[in-house]
Amino acid sequence: MVRAIVGANWGDEGKGKITDMLAQESDIIIRFQGGSNAGHTIINNYGRFALHLLPSGVFYNHTTSIIGNGVALNIPYLIKEIKSLVDQGVPEPKILVSDRAQILMPYHILFDEYEEERLGGKSFGSTKSGIAPFYSDKYAKIGFQVSELFDQESLKEKVVRICEMKNVLLEHLYHKPLLDPEKLYSTMMEYKEMVAPYVCDVSKYLYEAIQSGKKILLEGQLGSLKDPDHGIYPMVTSSSTLAAYGAIGAGIPPYEIKQITTVVKAYSSAVGAGAFVSEIFGDEADQLRRRGGDHGEFGATTGRPRRMGWFDAVASRYGCRIQGATEVALTVLDVLGYLEQIPVCVGYEINGQITKDFPTTVELEKAKPVLQVLPGWKCDIRGIKKYDDLPENCRKYIEFIEKELETPITMVSNGPGREEIIYRK
Repeated sequence: MVRAIVGANWGDEGKGKITDMLAQESDIIIRFQGGSNAGHTIINNYGRFALHLLPSGVFYNHTTSIIGNGVALNIPYLIKEIKSLVDQGVPEPKILVSDRAQILMPYHILFDEYEEERLGGKSFGSTKSGIAPFYSDKYAKIGFQVSELFDQESLKEKVVRICEMKNVLLEHLYHKPLLDPEKLYSTMMEYKEMVAPYVCDVSKYLYEAIQSGKKILLEGQLGSLKDPDHGIYPMVTSSSTLAAYGAIGAGIPPYEIKQITTVVKAYSSAVGAGAFVSEIFGDEADQLRRRGGDHGEFGATTGRPRRMGWFDAVASRYGCRIQGATEVALTVLDVLGYLEQIPVCVGYEINGQITKDFPTTVELEKAKPVLQVLPGWKCDIRGIKKYDDLPENCRKYIEFIEKELETPITMVSNGPGREEIIYRK
């Protein structure tokens, strides 16, 4: 059985914790898109970790963790991340890398930096991890698949050809140093040695795993609103963040995905530029940011302060719908315990009209939040294990959100730890 775990919002919803928790009863966990440009924070018996490329199920001896073909594979970063886990006492995980995954090249990172520098005040707020240049090359058919590392003659010819193309841009658009084909080829031979022990025909491996009844988790990066088709374009990521893409990015039939667990945050946060209707500012935002997450609301990859906002029912309902959510895991609820009253964005006012439907970006930029204020519960809910033991106003908040989402909330996270979860029937 295949289950997808994805985000409904801008990312940073707490997917890593939910994946880590559900991995206990799974056999295989797969990253199916994105790269090292976002992180999943995990807190468990081994300590606190911020994973970027590895799936969030690597902490169990019985699991196999897979880098799918849809991932932007930064090979040195992957090896560094594996070593970091082992150095912190985690047993070496079993890792497989798709032979069809494409390699994030060193020049992708350079081009990401150069383009943000060129755009100046009109930049996209990139993490400068090379993600947009990587996917641009993939769809322009000038990327490198992992399998190409093992055919050295054709690889050498391709490296020369790609460097010729890239050097035109470096010289005439960015006015930066040119690429050296020999050095780049040598780097790729180093990449080959690093990744060779992990390379596998992942699609075949997963076909056989499904046939034998294995439990499989697909782990998405970021959230619905960062999807390049259905998000707040152009302030989006460069690969699809939707559960539907899990079939493509892992190499399995779409009908095998039976359950879609969509993670929703009890308030809103976002890293990077783009429309954010329920955003709050000043002391109000600072207080929520300091209390949020497990160490405050700061990007797991960049360390940048996250933009903060109240729960956005319009965006979250849309995010669940576009994911095809079969259930919701509501996270970081414990953070809100300091508030006397909790505003919730229940609609958008656009040109004097109220809507509860999430619009395209052009309209979204004009939207003002329509807020409904709910009473807070003014206490710490960490440590509570049963739903009925939560304060009444806390339960009312959850049930209000559930009604707005039009999707059942089956899990409520009331702390960053693996065991700090409440199950609802």
